[in-house]
Amino acid sequence: MNRRVLLALTLIAGVAAAAPASAQMPSEINFGVLSTESQQNLKSRFTQLLADMEKALGVKVNAFFASDYAGVVEGMRFGKVQLAIYGNASAIVAVDRAGGEVFGQVLQQDGSDGYHSVLVVRQDGPIKDFETLRRSAGKYSFSNGDPNSTSGFLVPSYYAWALNNIDIKRHFTRIVASNHEANALAVANRQVDVATCNDEALRRLELGQPEMRKKLRVIWTSPLIPHNPLVWRTDLSPELKQKISAFLFDYGASRADKPAAKLAEERAALDAMKTGRFRASSNKQLIPLRQITLFRERMTVEADDKISAADKAAKLRDIDAKLKQLDREGATSS
Repeated sequence: MNRRVLLALTLIAGVAAAAPASAQMPSEINFGVLSTESQQNLKSRFTQLLADMEKALGVKVNAFFASDYAGVVEGMRFGKVQLAIYGNASAIVAVDRAGGEVFGQVLQQDGSDGYHSVLVVRQDGPIKDFETLRRSAGKYSFSNGDPNSTSGFLVPSYYAWALNNIDIKRHFTRIVASNHEANALAVANRQVDVATCNDEALRRLELGQPEMRKKLRVIWTSPLIPHNPLVWRTDLSPELKQKISAFLFDYGASRADKPAAKLAEERAALDAMKTGRFRASSNKQLIPLRQITLFRERMTVEADDKISAADKAAKLRDIDAKLKQLDREGATSS
């Protein structure tokens, strides 16, 4: 045999032998689930979905239960979990440290894919829009959200105030804080001029106290705060990824060729899990929370009086550079 041909065949064989096992279809996979209740209850809720997935993929699908998201992330990091449902914060850790990638999203039972932080004022008051508020320093009172609230505090702190160079301590004549419902009612009852809230709380207010909801005007709405992402390991084979996404994104969907009994069974399974359907997503879903997390870090650095001015300035420059990069990445998403 020609030496060049023999060498080429040897190299090809070597490359094939070196190909990672993860590129092949596995005999079984583990689906990571956070144990928010007893494993027995969770197992019964996920049984139908996992059984249907197993049939569609042609590989065994096991539930991997952990008492916290860290356990699921570690499972993914060490190859014991191939896909999982996370919260956005834990998904960031899975993507950054465990070889994960967002490929889908869990919708709510009403079909919504997320919610928004909002600023509300009186419908008949002098503040007609956010620009009016921005130009009116020293004129109005404000009710903020709890400091641990994502939509009541963190999201507006970054997107409404920081990005518009508004220092709320100087901008408002008086600042108090409360929960979403209390904030909305405080505005409706003329106790404060503007307050944070979220659109889910406003929908509940409309159902429970529609006369109060009619008194409110939304003058600012945040970017979407997305619901839980689906994450898989990036090293799964393309064939397996295609099968997983095709199965999940069709699950519970109405199609002309899907038997009514099968559709009813799938929707009952989703109801048992207390979720809506699944849809495609990507790592860009995590950008809003990454921005919020960095902004919280920035607030901590600014308030730290134990580091030198030079170190503080350096840390703030680094955080600001990361925030600008995320702004650029977010601007390219559609």
